[in-house]
Order: sequence, then C-alpha cells, then structure tokens
Amino acid sequence: MRPSGILFDLDGVLYNASQLIDGAVGAIEWVQQQGIPHLFVTNTTSRPRAVLVEKLSTFGFSVSQEDILTPAVAAAGWLRSREAGQIALFVRPATRIEFAGLACLPDHAETGASYLVVGDLGSSWDYPTLNRAFRLLHANPRAHMIALGMTRYWQTEDGVSLDVAPFVAALECAAGRKAMVFGKPQEAFFHAAAEKLRLPAAEVLMIGDDIVTDIGGAQSAGLQGALVRTGKFRPGDVEGPVKPNFVLDSIAELPRWWQGYGRFRSSA
Repeated sequence: MRPSGILFDLDGVLYNASQLIDGAVGAIEWVQQQGIPHLFVTNTTSRPRAVLVEKLSTFGFSVSQEDILTPAVAAAGWLRSREAGQIALFVRPATRIEFAGLACLPDHAETGASYLVVGDLGSSWDYPTLNRAFRLLHANPRAHMIALGMTRYWQTEDGVSLDVAPFVAALECAAGRKAMVFGKPQEAFFHAAAEKLRLPAAEVLMIGDDIVTDIGGAQSAGLQGALVRTGKFRPGDVEGPVKPNFVLDSIAELPRWWQGYGRFRSSA
C-alpha cells in the first residue's frame, strides 16, 4: 500500500548530533509543501519538545511542538490520566518540564515511589544513581517502572553511545519485573502516532536509522518502514531478521522516492 503519512526519526535521519544531514531541510520543506501528514517521533529523553523545536530551527526546519511526539510526553500524559501517586524521575533536568504538575519525589529519595520513570541520563548514569533506582523498586514490590523508549545506543559526535535500554535491562534483572515502555519500538507508541495523523497504521511510513527500534518496531505495529543509510546505519543492518520495506541513501532522497513510488522497493 502506498504510504499516505510519514513519521520521521530525528537524530540520524535529519541530523547527526550537531551536524545537519545534507538535503534534510529541503526534504522536510517538500513534505510540508505537499501537505503530506507527518510527525517527528523520537526516543530522545534528554531534551523537552521546546528544546527540540529550537534545535531544529537552528538547522533551518520549521516545526512546532505539536509536530513532535516523545516518550516523555506520552508517559506524562498516561500518568496524569491515572492520577498517579509519587513518581521518581530518572531523566535529565531539562526533560522534567514534561512532568510538570505531577507528584515527583526529591532526587535523594530511596523509598516512596509508586512509579519510576527511566530515561536517558547519558554520563550521569553511575553506580549510586542506578542503585538508587533499584532501591526504589526494591522498597515497593508494586511500583511500576516506566521506560522512555528502549533504544540500545545512538550515534554521538565521538562515536556510538549507550542509550536507555541497557540501564532498564539492568533494573529489570535486579528487580525481577518488566518495565512498561513508552516510545519506540512499542506498538502503542506507533499506534498513537498513527492516530494523531488520523491514518490507518498500514498507510503510515516510519523513516529511521535504527533497524530494530525504528523499522522493526514500526512493522510490528503494522506500519511500513524505510531505513536510511545515515546515522547509526551499518551495512549489516539489512542482513538481519528485520527487513525494511524500503532503503534510502538519505532523507534527501525522499521527494524523488515518493514521486516515483515503487522504483525503490528494495532492501540493499
């Protein structure tokens, strides 16, 4: 089925850390001019939407906060709908704004959490921080752990770096319970994005650089997946069990691909 709407990953698709990917601005401008329904979906938990909008603006993109769906926004909305109890946040300071109005524990607390929200802390992850998260879970066997995505790693300026998934996995192992995941590759996250576009999942194309989180997650949710050869892409990605519906050299190829739909249907 020809796609009717698009979900764009950010880092690795539009830019790499602080470096714009050639042709990305033009490709997004073309999508906007064509009136193609689209959203920017990212597992980034180190920055709130306002900061993402500002960063995109510095690159030349014209995007509003409502055009962006993040795990923090989805998780905070879910917690508000449940009138959740005390929450322990393991997210970067800038991301806390997305959880405004919720009952959040002080950073030194080791007991009292009904919910534990785990995002990307980057180099702030150390043994005391990880152990405090474990103690909060251990102190309340009924506490829920919420993972803001399950991305394994991402491409930084100095090389690949661990993302949130390895730390969530460590806590799952220690606490003996599974995390609730808000973000890619969870089906609910992709379905929420499709619903926001008011399109059936099968008519939505996810464009990303992560063969597992972006492409595999989207396909499991009934979406189509286009893998770009930028960001964290490695040639071996197309040889694994997840097979993208399409492969693009970069996002710059999107307008030509969209207009000539079908001619680029390949996996290598």
